[in-house]
Amino acid sequence: MKQYLDLVQNIFDNGSWQDNRTGVRTLSLPGAMLRFDLQQGFPAVTTKKLAFKSAVGELVGFMRAYRSAADFRALGCKVWDQNANENAQWLANPYRLQEDDLGSVYGVQWRQWPAYKLIDASEPQGQAQVADALSKGYQQIGMLEAAPGAQSGVLMYKAIDQLRQCLDTIVKDPGNRRILFHGWNWAQLEEMALPPCHLLYQFLVDKSKGEISLCLYIRSNDVGLGTPFNLTEGAALLHLVGRLTGYKPRWFTYFIGDAHIYENHVDMLKEQLTREPFEAPKLVLSDRIPDYAATGKYEPEWLEKVEPSDFTLEGYQHHAHITAPMAV
Repeated sequence: MKQYLDLVQNIFDNGSWQDNRTGVRTLSLPGAMLRFDLQQGFPAVTTKKLAFKSAVGELVGFMRAYRSAADFRALGCKVWDQNANENAQWLANPYRLQEDDLGSVYGVQWRQWPAYKLIDASEPQGQAQVADALSKGYQQIGMLEAAPGAQSGVLMYKAIDQLRQCLDTIVKDPGNRRILFHGWNWAQLEEMALPPCHLLYQFLVDKSKGEISLCLYIRSNDVGLGTPFNLTEGAALLHLVGRLTGYKPRWFTYFIGDAHIYENHVDMLKEQLTREPFEAPKLVLSDRIPDYAATGKYEPEWLEKVEPSDFTLEGYQHHAHITAPMAV
């Protein structure tokens, strides 16, 4: 994980101090990239102990579209507790349902993206458009009478499983360059305890080599605590998608918009810079997860059936654990 340490040093050398919503200043750098060959090892930070079980627990919760911190805790992940129950803005938000509620966070957008169509049935192609939408799983939920000059018509809705569509496309059309999902939903930002940081995931298949790669774009990344977590989740997701679609995971490219270090994480990261990183470990998936390459049977339902215990790091060496507070 020398790349991670190089990023930390780059922020210390070239970052600028910025104020932000949390009240804790950040040393921020615009634009950064990390790139890992997963056939050479798993990108687990080794200059401190990685909270691996918590990270894969969070990933499993996302794949199950969880929106409660209690559900994440049951998977061994407590990182959402503060955002659910200690974030003053969220506590006062009318969209917060109850204790531990997080709103329409990552997994809800990944697996249940709310899609709407407003079709003017009076137009020549209106009825054909309604029929096409119905054939694609939309439901008619009402009629919209708009103000003069605005569009009115038939209102259609369906929940889109973006992640499942990615797997379906990988299997059916691996050369497609539109195999992606994202979590930024302008209409629902006010319904989330935390707007998404890791925004866009794009899978790219090299059928000739039997490999699958992932590009991940992060709009804002807490390099001290968030980057190790997000690297773990992205790489683990790529391994799982590869297993379920019959491809070997290869390149994991990690883009950051605002790469920053919180002021109260400086000591933690400076300590890590004094430590020599160990060799990258290997990620092992449980044999109970079906391997499409071996069985020829496509079983995408395993996106919801995997457990945190299905992910194991083999040969993981690390330096001593270091703690630091999360800015909320």
